[in-house]
Amino acid sequence: MKQITDTILMVRPLHFCCNEETAVNNYFQQTHAAVDATEILEKAQQEFDEFVQALRDKGIRVIVLEDRTEVRTPDSIFPNNWISTHNNGDVVLYPMYAQNRRLERREDVLEILENEGFELERVIDLSDAEKEGLFLEGTGSMILDHENAVAYCALSGRSDEELFREFCEIMGYRPLIFKAYQTVNGKRELIYHTNVVMMIGETFAILCAESIDDVTEREKVIRSLQRCDKEIVLITEAQLESFAGNMLQVAGNDDDRFLVMSRTAAESLTQEQLHRINEHTTNLVVDIPTIERFGGGSARCMLCEIFLPEKNNGSSDNL
Repeated sequence: MKQITDTILMVRPLHFCCNEETAVNNYFQQTHAAVDATEILEKAQQEFDEFVQALRDKGIRVIVLEDRTEVRTPDSIFPNNWISTHNNGDVVLYPMYAQNRRLERREDVLEILENEGFELERVIDLSDAEKEGLFLEGTGSMILDHENAVAYCALSGRSDEELFREFCEIMGYRPLIFKAYQTVNGKRELIYHTNVVMMIGETFAILCAESIDDVTEREKVIRSLQRCDKEIVLITEAQLESFAGNMLQVAGNDDDRFLVMSRTAAESLTQEQLHRINEHTTNLVVDIPTIERFGGGSARCMLCEIFLPEKNNGSSDNL
């Protein structure tokens, strides 16, 4: 299996704003800023459009879905939380913590992907777990090492251990479970999503190890990454809060590899960290301050990877 893909699904927002339903446990959101809602949406749309163009300029295929007018979904710009696709043709749908985020799931996406030339073998729908108050928010909740079949999950109110283990059993991943924290008003609070704590590329990983308070759990994560031959670039909690863990490696033209990150994240990194990262990949930096400020998510959250096999090519790889 390939670790990265050259095809991304993104959703252009129509209702973007600060989602008060998610702000209760997403401490990255800024909920009290006095900014006009129309201005926020316009800036978010501009940032989105420039992000899409930056990806396409590097040869990355981007499928853009237009947000639906009839459903108010302030976080639809973050589709990786409700859907993931896989090399074997599987599509997984996930249970979402916030009620208004559950409206983001769209059946038409499956048809759109088929029309774009992809094969869908099986749809695995875990969303019924919402009825039991259990949640697992896709590749926000989980970081997947596809090549080594290891899945990492920082438990939180949005990432249930039982559901995570069920996903791993269905999909054939070895589960690695831990808890990650950030300091909020002097207290250690669980971090809402694993994909702000760490990312995994083809030959390297970025990890905020100091957010894993339990030393045994921290060492377990580090050893696992080392066993899988990933060079680990450690970031601080301050850098985590600048979204330095919320990155995604993708493939572009001529076998080029790009690490997609926000300017907020890039500017938080030291020269030594940048040098180590650039030994593995090329940085692709995008400006999304409005989306980060009011959405509480960054570059990786906006990118839904498409790993599905293409029709009639006899292969399960997109590269």
